[in-house]
Amino acid sequence: MTLELFPATDEPFRAPEPLGPGACVLRGFALPFASELLAALPRIEGVSPFRHLVTPGGYTMSVAMTNCGPLGWVSDRSGYRYDAIDPLSQKPWPAMPAAFARLAREAAETAGFAGFRPDACLVNRYEPGTRLSLHQDRDERDHGAPIVSVSLGMPAVFQFGGLARGDAVERVPLAHGDVVVWGGPDRLRFHGVLPLKDKPHPLLGSVRINLTFRKAG
Repeated sequence: MTLELFPATDEPFRAPEPLGPGACVLRGFALPFASELLAALPRIEGVSPFRHLVTPGGYTMSVAMTNCGPLGWVSDRSGYRYDAIDPLSQKPWPAMPAAFARLAREAAETAGFAGFRPDACLVNRYEPGTRLSLHQDRDERDHGAPIVSVSLGMPAVFQFGGLARGDAVERVPLAHGDVVVWGGPDRLRFHGVLPLKDKPHPLLGSVRINLTFRKAG
């Protein structure tokens, strides 16, 4: 897949695009939800502001993030973990908006994972130049549930690797409204995001928002 495949405009949902036996891209799947998703973001940020987390090794992440739902993913010098309390506010994370949960549930079912009920939504904010290094999502107790990842705003190049860090990596262009779902035999595949190029979106400008839904508890 070449990087020239970014759609010029937002496109409606098409048939799932397979990435593996348990992984696919749902192009445009989130577009019918987009206005509700974007409208909910200020409330989430108002309760739990975006922040740049520090890794156990002392590295400050370039991507700003927050969470919503019963559990939130956090990182600091003591490690990676899920917590019901926002360490910044010392209060519970904001509730997961109904549109968020509905989108995650319907996307997972469309990808072949019925009954998905996420209890954590990581909200990542990318700006030009920010990236996400290759990693596995291993901090969840339930690896039987899929990951549902929603792209809003600027386009990005999603890296989807194998079960070992050195495996070949596929580069998958993602646009506003695209959803990636992976689970089953693909659940622990390495993945990341290449540094974002400045390709402003009509609604969000030079920002990409990524919603990542997980069953953590």
